[in-house]
Amino acid sequence: MIYVIATLSVKPETRAELIEAAEACIEATRKEPGNIAYDLHESVTDPTRMVFVEQWDNAEALVPHRTQEHMKTFGRVAVKCFAAPPKIEIITPADVVVR
Repeated sequence: MIYVIATLSVKPETRAELIEAAEACIEATRKEPGNIAYDLHESVTDPTRMVFVEQWDNAEALVPHRTQEHMKTFGRVAVKCFAAPPKIEIITPADVVVR
């Protein structure tokens, strides 16, 4: 099992747009093979900070996830909403990789 933690910093004026786009992406991702959990959380102290917490059966399940149409659609919206590049952490039993 692996976890993916994606920390996002969004422009305040695009926060609602990002959440709306994320809702459709979350719904579709939860139906993907290998997905155990996929949630978006908002900081209680910083409304411009959001965190995706993902749980997958294995790293192989992430390969098709990245190319799904709902991910491409979300990505086109999200890139306009980011105030900074996202921080991605991939956590496996053996390692933590930060991108």
